[in-house]
Amino acid sequence: MKYILVTGGVISGIGKGIISSSIGTILKSCGLHVTAIKIDPYINIDAGTFSPYEHGEVFVLDDGGEVDLDLGNYERFLDIRLIRDNNITTGKIYQAVINKERRGDYLGKTVQVVPHITDAIQEWVMKQARISVDDDGVEPQVCVIELGGTVGDIESMPFIEAFRQFQFKVKRENFCNIHVSLIPQPSPTGEQKTKPTQNSVRELRGLGLSPDLIMCRCATVLETSVKEKISMFCHVEPTQVICVQDVSSVYRVPLLLEDQGVVDYFCQRLNLPVEMRSRKMLTKWKEMADRSDKLLEQVSIALVGKYTKLSDSYTSVIKALEHSALAINYKLDVKYIDSADLETSTLKEEPVKYHEAWQKLCSAHGVLVPGGFGVRGTEGKMLAINWARKQNKPFLGVCLGMQLAVCEFARNVLGWEDANSTEFNPESKHPVVIDMPEHNPGQLGGTMRLGRRRTIFTTRDSVLRKLYGDVEHVDERHRHRFEVNPELKHHFAKEGLHFVGQDVEGERMEVIELQDHCYFVGVQYHPEFTSRPIKPSPPYFGLLLAAAGKLQSYLAKGCRLSPRDTYSDHSGSSSPDVDISDLKFPSL
Repeated sequence: MKYILVTGGVISGIGKGIISSSIGTILKSCGLHVTAIKIDPYINIDAGTFSPYEHGEVFVLDDGGEVDLDLGNYERFLDIRLIRDNNITTGKIYQAVINKERRGDYLGKTVQVVPHITDAIQEWVMKQARISVDDDGVEPQVCVIELGGTVGDIESMPFIEAFRQFQFKVKRENFCNIHVSLIPQPSPTGEQKTKPTQNSVRELRGLGLSPDLIMCRCATVLETSVKEKISMFCHVEPTQVICVQDVSSVYRVPLLLEDQGVVDYFCQRLNLPVEMRSRKMLTKWKEMADRSDKLLEQVSIALVGKYTKLSDSYTSVIKALEHSALAINYKLDVKYIDSADLETSTLKEEPVKYHEAWQKLCSAHGVLVPGGFGVRGTEGKMLAINWARKQNKPFLGVCLGMQLAVCEFARNVLGWEDANSTEFNPESKHPVVIDMPEHNPGQLGGTMRLGRRRTIFTTRDSVLRKLYGDVEHVDERHRHRFEVNPELKHHFAKEGLHFVGQDVEGERMEVIELQDHCYFVGVQYHPEFTSRPIKPSPPYFGLLLAAAGKLQSYLAKGCRLSPRDTYSDHSGSSSPDVDISDLKFPSL
């Protein structure tokens, strides 16, 4: 097993996740089996109780693990399926050690950070690295480990110490360290500054880890003199200083690393079983990046949400939209709308903000209401849904978005004026959305319906069923506490809102579609979590097709794209078994 540790310096949020994913991508494209582990030094057991403003979106895995959004990057780039143990937190490690201490496993010894916590970290990494993440069940050959935060943080000290010991345990030829650092470029001089990187590397070396590659995040290409200066002061060869400048698309990052000989370096440094031949396996990535840069036609989607001030709150949603837009050769324009701005209370208090929000909504080609929690902004979301329904605008509601679409329909079509979710109004006479039987209101962490669940299509003429490839069922990931009240479903069907997808028992409503509408779909699950760059998520893909006015022709052609909208099928990409040449979707 080969281990690649990615650390960060100077500032957090520097792009370690994308760089780690890109390293995995170029190694996987060489025919290696690659897995990934993300270490978060916070004390939370998982990311489930975070506000999106605190740490970005909460990404959900097949097994129901609520994890850091970087694991979403790993899954999308590498086309792998991870589990909750691929995300290590300080809380998980300490909990495991304390549980062992309570059982008496340490035989009366004083339990300390060194060796007990550091040993627990190493054991976890070694055990998790060997678990298959590919459909073929083969044990990985390379494990990319990303350590969150920055070197020098008090929280990450036990992890740094664990890997200082780890490099000797697994031997030098099986372990290497990549340090990602910022090269600031102050605007008055425009000069690229190396001092923050020097200090960061010095601190890392002082803690016992010596970087093999220094990846420099910078606005423009690193000057040769700057590269040589970093080489001299940071004890590495100039070829070990890699420039990761700002690029037009994240799809260019693997290509950027490939061009600077990163694979060749890994082959020599880690003695990887890769043939040293000219590599053409990143062709699909290059095609995606080139296509992304050349797109001229634009399609705009209004994202009506609650956390719109931070785009990381909806990372997977934006990626799913991008994947779908790219597949039909359109440039994506996301119009972020705070749903509270659409409400009449805003008209009284801040009329300019109100009119700007409605102008954004009315000028969009499609409307998306993503998942969320809490009552704030829900009336604004329902106003947006009402507008999309009445104006025949393409609409997709995800999780809470679907629930609110049902509430809006109940109020304005069925005439149930107080129709609502019991989450927002427990006294409603028409509780069209209710809490689940297993929901524990006294405990928030991990008490939702989480992870991969099966949805059965109940009718053959469903638009979404056709987009999935006319399958009987799909397996998608869930994260919710409330669901549509099944006792009221017959009232909706009479008026044209059909529940075309249900769970295996037929008790939970999973998919809604409105008849006689260009595209009005709601899903209880989160399809964005399984969207891939070369395999877009069907509900999002349908929204983009409808927004671009191409949905009917796509369905009429048997769900096939025109040849100009497909990628080459002889590229040996990092997902060699995935082929977009006819965009028929398998069951996910």
